[in-house]
Order: sequence, then structure tokens, then C-alpha cells
Amino acid sequence: MRKNFTIFMITLFIALLSGTASAQRFAVKSNLLYDITSTINLGVEYKVAPRWTLEMSANYNPWSFSDNKKMKLWMLQPEARYWLCSGFSGHFFGAHLLGGEFNYGGMLPFGITPSSSGLGSKRYQGWMAGAGIGYGYNWALGKRWNLEATLGVGYIHFGYDRFECKTCGDELGSGSKSYLGPTKAGISLIYIIK
Repeated sequence: MRKNFTIFMITLFIALLSGTASAQRFAVKSNLLYDITSTINLGVEYKVAPRWTLEMSANYNPWSFSDNKKMKLWMLQPEARYWLCSGFSGHFFGAHLLGGEFNYGGMLPFGITPSSSGLGSKRYQGWMAGAGIGYGYNWALGKRWNLEATLGVGYIHFGYDRFECKTCGDELGSGSKSYLGPTKAGISLIYIIK
């Protein structure tokens, strides 16, 4: 049910923006850092004023690996951006939110299995919500193509159930954790719709 609602909201957001897009006001993007972790992602950005844009990124990782290792998640991350020159060009500062669900265990990104931490022997399933601020820079590569680098820091709160890492492992309890640190990182390839 939540997955269908998320897909509906993303589709609605894209439809609303595409119906009103005009010259250099609308862009689609993919975060290459998420791509290398096998996370499917799509971002859309819309210029609402000469120096302001709104971005929404959606991220989805449905994969399980051998020995019940997994880093499944879905996450939405909206952001308001203020550009120092004009939208889609140069330096920008942003404020973002994030929310989603995860089912994670037995590995770190890139398939690394930690031996000494609880992450390698436990599976965590739950939700996350947070907010942060960020900085980025956008380079024009051509008439319609840009490259963007961004980094954000902020706060995330996690609520989770902890399980044995084996398939259908026993539930070991519930918990929550607060996190302060990086909340956004990206190197994105952007296509500007004119």
C-alpha cells in the first residue's frame, strides 16, 4: 500500500511539473553515487523563480543478495534550493527533508560485510525521517546536459525492529536511533528539458 502511494505521489509530482514546464525551468536527473550502490533513483527539479528551484528525488533499492544480505529501501527527498546566480547554474544552497523505509542487514554498501559490528549479524527493518541543509555546484556540459555535485548534513531519526540475520530470523526487539551527520551526497547527471 505504501509503495503504491509513493509511486502515485511521484507520478503526480512529475505530471504537475511537466504540464507547466517552459524554457530552462524543468530538469530530470540521476544520482550516479546511488547508481553504483544499485539504487534506482530519479530526481526532478523545477525553477519557481530566477534564483529558486524545487527538487524531488525518489530512491528505490529492492535487491536481496546471497546469504540473506540486503540493503532494501525506498526514500523520498524534497529540497528547496537558492542559487547564487540563476537556476541550474553555479553555486546553490538547499534545505531538504527525507523519509522512507528500509530493510537492511548483513552488509555495508558495496557488499562489504563488517566482522566486528552488529551490522554483520543482525537485520534492521523500519522507517526514517529527517532534515538537513546542503551546498552544491552545477556545471553546464552542453546545451541540455549538466553535472552537479552536492553534499548535505542534518538530522535523521530511525525507528526499527531488529532480527537475526538469517532468513526468517527471530525478532530480537525494537529500538530507535538519532543520527547527526551527512544526510545527502550526490554527483548527478542532469538533462534540462527546454
